[in-house]
Amino acid sequence: MRRRFRVMNIFAFNRAIKILLVTNALILIAGAMFGPIYALFVEGIGGDLLDASITGGVFALAAGLTTLVSSVYADKMKDKRMILVWGYTFIGIGFVMYLFVKSVWSLLLVQMWIGFSEAMYYPAFDAIYSRHLDKHKEGREWGAWEAMDYFTTAFGAIAGGVVVTYLGFNAIFVMMSILCFLSAGYIFYLPKKILN
Repeated sequence: MRRRFRVMNIFAFNRAIKILLVTNALILIAGAMFGPIYALFVEGIGGDLLDASITGGVFALAAGLTTLVSSVYADKMKDKRMILVWGYTFIGIGFVMYLFVKSVWSLLLVQMWIGFSEAMYYPAFDAIYSRHLDKHKEGREWGAWEAMDYFTTAFGAIAGGVVVTYLGFNAIFVMMSILCFLSAGYIFYLPKKILN
């Protein structure tokens, strides 16, 4: 008996899952655009590899601590989609703040801000996404998010390199922030009942 290989059909997912996948993809693309060239940016403001490592560590530390707090609030808030809106908006503001970074110290502050902003929305995102999973499709729908995370990383990394090569770092920061603001705006204007 021959088995047919079937590719996951994300178009068969419910509307809430599709919206969450697309809006979160924009956020993940924005972050991935900067990741591979981050050390070059640090070097450009007078830092070195150790500074890149320290500022990256500060980002992760801020995100980890914030996640512990934001997860408690995500459980208490009725309208969790507003946490997504604020988180996406704050990340966009953080990407705009990169435009004004002139030293490693100012970069540390921006990294803390972005770490705080990312961790602010993740528990709420996971809660909303989990609530809208279809029975017997949980693996496929979480698998779609996992695959999307890898695909956006690949696309964002290449796009970021191209943008910085031809247009410079300021252009990438503007593009990254626009992607975040688009996601935040879309969720904000979406009727409440779709994601609640």
